[in-house]
This record gives sequence, C-alpha cells and structure tokens, in this order.
Amino acid sequence: MEAITGTSISVTIGITIILMGFCAMMTGQAVANTWRPMSQMLPYAILLGLTDRFLGFALFNGELLSLSGFIFDTVILFAIAMVSFRIVRVNKMLSQYPWLYERVGPFAYRSREGVE
Repeated sequence: MEAITGTSISVTIGITIILMGFCAMMTGQAVANTWRPMSQMLPYAILLGLTDRFLGFALFNGELLSLSGFIFDTVILFAIAMVSFRIVRVNKMLSQYPWLYERVGPFAYRSREGVE
C-alpha cells in the first residue's frame, strides 16, 4: 500500500482521511451552500490533494512527487467533498422548497405528486 500512497497507512488515515477529509467535507458544504455548480469541486479537490501531499512530505517524510499518491489522495478527497456537497444540496432544496420536493433518500429528492 505504501507504494501506491507514498506514505504509511497511518499517515494516509491521519492526514488524508481525517484532517484533509474534514477540509474536503467543509469545502463541499461551502460550495453547496453558495449554490455553486458541482463542477467547481474538481479544482478544490486538486488543491486539497496538493496540500495533502505537502503535509505528508513536510511532517512525515513522505514522497512529495508521488503521482499515484497524489491521485489516490485526490480521489478520496473528491469523493468526501461530493458526498458532503450532495447531502447539503438535498437538505437545502428540501428546506427551501418543501412544497415542491420530497426526500427519497439522503442523496436524492423528487417532485411531489400533483405539483407541476
């Protein structure tokens, strides 16, 4: 696993999933709360992935220029940000337009029957 991530498993869990995952979650919430499109999540995830690589390198002597580690970290952070974005967007749509939409699940809503 270290060959893929460029750092140890504990550093990957601590830095990528816990620390930067929290940042990705907050980024997803911020983008959703400001009604920005989902496409803006990709540049933010890339920046978070770069920050994650630098923190692993500076604090734990990980590989800075590991392409596979960067891609692995960025994909994880992008997934966390997208889940956060979708949950916040669904909650926002349901709280602002309760007469138009109803909840289908944590990630989806649908139009109410009889409303056109």
